[in-house]
Amino acid sequence: MNTDYIRTIFDYNLWAHGQVWDCIMQVSEEQFVQDFDYSIGSIRNHIVHVMSVDQRWLARVAGAALPERLNAADFTTRAAARARWNEIEANSRAVVYSLTDGDLDHVLTYDMSHRGGTKRDAVWQIIAHVVNHGTDHRAQILSLLHRLGAPTVEQDLMFYLWDSV
Repeated sequence: MNTDYIRTIFDYNLWAHGQVWDCIMQVSEEQFVQDFDYSIGSIRNHIVHVMSVDQRWLARVAGAALPERLNAADFTTRAAARARWNEIEANSRAVVYSLTDGDLDHVLTYDMSHRGGTKRDAVWQIIAHVVNHGTDHRAQILSLLHRLGAPTVEQDLMFYLWDSV
């Protein structure tokens, strides 16, 4: 595994999140927090979940203490959620861009009591998971946005690659 690949897929992930955020900004504050009987509920809940999970995974990669999980109720507006998102994104980018090729193969051991106990994964696998997890939740958010009549976007990797040249 090499840093060029990891940085490419990580940057794609951030680009795709940005595309979805542009769509989210087209809905009202009420629609942002509107509960849906789907997955984890509101668009806000999805966004806060992704932020929370991303910052915890990247803290593991950085060797830092795990931050507490974020509470969706603490983010009553899109602007508040986006401000925190931007902080987490900047911190995550700094972690990923600090990695060397050798770091990517380093195996981390950590506790996941709620998922069966101790886990061991290479750093590159954790970052790939963050990207894949983001894709899953973006697809769910886009479905909710569509239900609300908001604009949606395609989030394929190829669109990012074509836009990046």
